[in-house]
Amino acid sequence: MVERVAVFIDGSNLYNGMRDNLTGTRVNLQEFVAQLVCKRHLVRTYYYNAPLTDDYDTERREGQQRFFESLSRIPYVTVRLGRLHRRFDGTLVEKGVDVAIAVESLSLAYENAYDTVLLVSGDGDYVQLVEAIKRKGKHVECAMFRNQSAGVLIEYADVFHPLDDLNWSKILF
Repeated sequence: MVERVAVFIDGSNLYNGMRDNLTGTRVNLQEFVAQLVCKRHLVRTYYYNAPLTDDYDTERREGQQRFFESLSRIPYVTVRLGRLHRRFDGTLVEKGVDVAIAVESLSLAYENAYDTVLLVSGDGDYVQLVEAIKRKGKHVECAMFRNQSAGVLIEYADVFHPLDDLNWSKILF
């Protein structure tokens, strides 16, 4: 039996990791996912992010929108958008993304839609999600750059894929 893999990407987490660790952030998502999934069966890739707010320059917002639209044209990719919220001190925080990843990945585990979930994030807040998915008998893999991965998340995941080890010459454009 071929292992079924569902990929859940925390887009801002991936973007920040790429910005801090690589020479660029323009990613071929199909190749990126293909390197992570390898020869297993990809059920679907879910990409989560939050659109930039109006106080970002128009060119940057339009570029992000074109990127989201390009992702939605890739077969077996679903784009889910949260929102950015400005705190009283002026900082922007992402809202709705972490919860959406948790709800969708856990509900699909209960529906037996996959054998392995591959979470592209280094956020330690996902530890409880990892544990809940494992209790359903599913395998949990996490992927992120080593320097941006919470040790506790690495410890709880069944497999950790350091993004540092991917062939980025085939992924970046």
